[in-house]
Amino acid sequence: MIKIMSLFLIVMVGLALFGRLRLPRPKRAQRHRTCPRCGRPQIGPGPCPCTKSETPEC
Repeated sequence: MIKIMSLFLIVMVGLALFGRLRLPRPKRAQRHRTCPRCGRPQIGPGPCPCTKSETPEC
């Protein structure tokens, strides 16, 4: 039973090391996109709410 548990732990450590050695993921271009006018984070492809109507909070 101890051999099975130690073999399992060794395999899990090997998988963890393999996961860290993978190629880096590409960065998303739209990750931290903000509105240049009011600074709000933009969610989705549409325009910012501050450009639709003049609100006092922008």
